[in-house]
Amino acid sequence: MINHLTTETRNQNTMKLDDMSTKEFLHVMNKEDQQVPLAVEKEIDSIENAIRLVVDSFNNGGRLIYIGAGTSGRLGILDAVECRPTFGIEFEKVRGIIAGGDHAIIKAVEGAEDKPEDGATDLKELKLTNNDTVIGLAASGRTPYVLGGLQYAKQLGAHTISVACNKKAEISRFADIAIEVVVGPEVITGSTRLKSGTAQKLIVNMISTGAMVGIGKVYENLMVDMQLTNQKLVDRAKNIIALATGVTREQAEEHLKNSLYKPKVAIVMIEKRCSMEEAETSLQSANGFVREAIRT
Repeated sequence: MINHLTTETRNQNTMKLDDMSTKEFLHVMNKEDQQVPLAVEKEIDSIENAIRLVVDSFNNGGRLIYIGAGTSGRLGILDAVECRPTFGIEFEKVRGIIAGGDHAIIKAVEGAEDKPEDGATDLKELKLTNNDTVIGLAASGRTPYVLGGLQYAKQLGAHTISVACNKKAEISRFADIAIEVVVGPEVITGSTRLKSGTAQKLIVNMISTGAMVGIGKVYENLMVDMQLTNQKLVDRAKNIIALATGVTREQAEEHLKNSLYKPKVAIVMIEKRCSMEEAETSLQSANGFVREAIRT
């Protein structure tokens, strides 16, 4: 039974949704959406602890793996996919898996989430280890696929984190860190792609970004380890180097070329007035943290 879940109850503010003008509906929906970041704020302590687990995994050769079904699964995959171009981290280091497999990313496979054993099987196929962190995403907090995955991960000794949009969620029982963000009834009853989806998106943004900062992928508030895979990103790298060091765009371009298109290295070269080899040595000694590399 799901009728007791907050995510499944009726929203008293939208009972006449079908009788509203478009503008009235938009104002109501916008007001409901404004509750989401406030609900997330109440879980900041748990999110902080979750970031610590992910950083621990990265520092010990482990990975971050999202597991979910439907909207939740797609949000995990979206965050995982974006980590490589944004932070330059290896593809294998941040992964997302979804009930029903890759096919379910673009077409709903509704029955796939009902088998807990599939969650465990999919993690086994990724060769999950006890150095990894698994984040189970489920708005309801009771999705069998996610439950099975988290239970297997916990038995294996991996770090486990759950993200649900109901209190006392079932998936919380299998999580070292349980994040339960209650955003209230949806604008359309049970449509958890709405406020619940927004909450989960905000939380995975915070976890992955916080973890990347924690392993030296960011300098000041600049993404200095991104992959320069197209001209737009090359231009962005030039701008980032100029912002970080105060040099001109032309000087930034020159140092980017001399660093073999490694923004981190270029920044250290400029700040320390050193060669590429010396900059790389400093970064290696500083475990990839630009600020520390410049200080030493």
